Amino acid sequence: MKLLAVLSTLDLKYRLGCTPAWWQLLKALYENENEVVAVPYLGRDIESLWWRTKPNPLSVQSELYFHLSRTLKKKGAEGTSHIRETAVQKLTDSFTRPRLAHHLTKIMEKEGNFDAVIFFNVPLNQIRGIPSELKKRFGVKTVYYDGDMPTILPENNVKRGFMFDYYQGADLSEYDLFLVNSEGVMITLKERGANRVAALHYAADPELFQPLECEKKWDIAFFGYGSQDRTKWMTKMIADPSKNSSWKIAVGGKDFGISLGNSSLVGDVPMSAFRRFCCSSKINLNITRESHTSTYGSSTARPFELAAMGCCIVSCPYNGLEKWFDKGREIVIVADDDDIEGIYSELLGNEKRMMSMGKEIREHVLREHTYRHRSKELIDNISRI
Repeated sequence: MKLLAVLSTLDLKYRLGCTPAWWQLLKALYENENEVVAVPYLGRDIESLWWRTKPNPLSVQSELYFHLSRTLKKKGAEGTSHIRETAVQKLTDSFTRPRLAHHLTKIMEKEGNFDAVIFFNVPLNQIRGIPSELKKRFGVKTVYYDGDMPTILPENNVKRGFMFDYYQGADLSEYDLFLVNSEGVMITLKERGANRVAALHYAADPELFQPLECEKKWDIAFFGYGSQDRTKWMTKMIADPSKNSSWKIAVGGKDFGISLGNSSLVGDVPMSAFRRFCCSSKINLNITRESHTSTYGSSTARPFELAAMGCCIVSCPYNGLEKWFDKGREIVIVADDDDIEGIYSELLGNEKRMMSMGKEIREHVLREHTYRHRSKELIDNISRI
């Protein structure tokens, strides 16, 4: 199948959470004998061994807006969001949308025979009308994939810290298929006008995320960005245990607005060093934002990445995590009334169990949760349109 992929970005430097997943999914589509032509919405086009790119016609404008929004967000500019969104909408209507529409039309005319165009987390309200135009003119199937559910929905995005509301003024009915990483939001999206909604969950490329034999520097490790919407469990699983034991607890990432006790803050960890960071710890923590964990079947990348690396994982409560992994045998999921320090002590005192959990959960990933599996699901869903 030949696909035109319009992606939020292909550049990892922006640290948008979905970007590593897009790389892995596009790579898997290639490995499963599909052809992908990629166009980024933010930043430069990045060629690879697995896809071809076309230039981003909005590279300068998108980068300026990205940095401006980040600056205003860091400064906490009160009362500016409505003004910013109004200005962006005017710019979108007069310049951004027409230029992108023209660019995609030219690609379709020159390349021909695309089976589908897929928009990956591109702001929905900034591309309104483009899917309908492409479908009408070229008869191509239109697909949208939102990997930020449920936090991207208007009722959650302020708490999560997104820079603006993608869904205000969007028309979900333009898409033949609407894919999401959360089963719990599918009814909501249909109520908002989506014709057909299906779940396409996160996964991991087991060649990129594989076990690494190295020194265990840490007893317990966690990596993430920000404490928003997960303060409770970062406190219970990191800060409190760090005060009451001699365990070596490492926290990678940044923008934590809470005390993390006596844990060691190691700072940001680039993707190239992420595997070593995780494999250097005996236990890895999965602490996911509550808007995800409370909405059934809302997948995130981290459990699959840790599982693919054969890590021993302890997770905060997570509604639907048992859908992907066997609780107890492959992963430990704590509850509100659990003795978390007791759980850590039991695991750290039983190396055989930790190794068995890591082995079992990696084998589960290999059977069911690689991006080759997800790419086949994607193609199957498009074929059914």
